[in-house]
Amino acid sequence: MRDRILRFMAGRYGTDQLNRFLSVAALAALLLNLFLRVGLLWLLALVLLGLLYYRTLSRDHAKRRAENARYLQVRARVLAPFANLRDRWRMRKDYVFFRCPACRAMLRLPRGKGKLRVTCRKCGNAFERKS
Repeated sequence: MRDRILRFMAGRYGTDQLNRFLSVAALAALLLNLFLRVGLLWLLALVLLGLLYYRTLSRDHAKRRAENARYLQVRARVLAPFANLRDRWRMRKDYVFFRCPACRAMLRLPRGKGKLRVTCRKCGNAFERKS
């Protein structure tokens, strides 16, 4: 049985980041449909699952890679504002984070050092800041 599946999947595209997103979105739509009882969510889940299987079983690797690349570009644009939040959260006990008053670049100072003279690396603006 396993050999049959392997032979069937030979040459097929398989999964990528877009397929993972589609599967999570379909699962979310199905779970929301359980609570809200909106037929449109059921239909959306079926369409997403159909697209997921179409992409997984496709033999046109170039088109699927291009679709995945477009998805990754959109995802990067959406997630860009949140890129450094996790790192800032982890370093919050050791550093003070703030923005440069001139160019709005994110800067950090070690905590507990008193009043320091800060020079922005991006614009060169110098100012004093308490840490």
